[in-house]
Amino acid sequence: MKILAIDYGDSRTGLAYCDKYESIASPLGTLFEKSPERCFHRILEKAEELGSELIVVGHPVNMDGSAGARAKLCEELAKRLKAGSGIETVLWDERVTTVQAAGILNETNVRGKKRKEVIDTVAATLILESYLDYRRKKGQ
Repeated sequence: MKILAIDYGDSRTGLAYCDKYESIASPLGTLFEKSPERCFHRILEKAEELGSELIVVGHPVNMDGSAGARAKLCEELAKRLKAGSGIETVLWDERVTTVQAAGILNETNVRGKKRKEVIDTVAATLILESYLDYRRKKGQ
């Protein structure tokens, strides 16, 4: 199944993708967009361009499982993407992906402006990898 994953942010939104074989999560890049409406439309365009069959939106719930303001924005984005595209859209727990992404970038010595440009893409890739692992374990 072709899957698009999203790490949604206020000004940067990371994207990752896997092909129909679901073998590997690949980074797609970062959308630099402060307008939620323009970001929404750019995500829809990317999903259509890739022929996505599923969209996974990172869901940044709090460590206690409660949904804060950012989680609610991601929930709304997921609803809008499903309604606007007709593509199945799911939320996926992303509690520690940004921390993991920062760790990966530290290990590879990515700093400064370059780090800001890629951290959300790395986080989206980690979200997708986690979701793909879940699908494999469930036998999907």
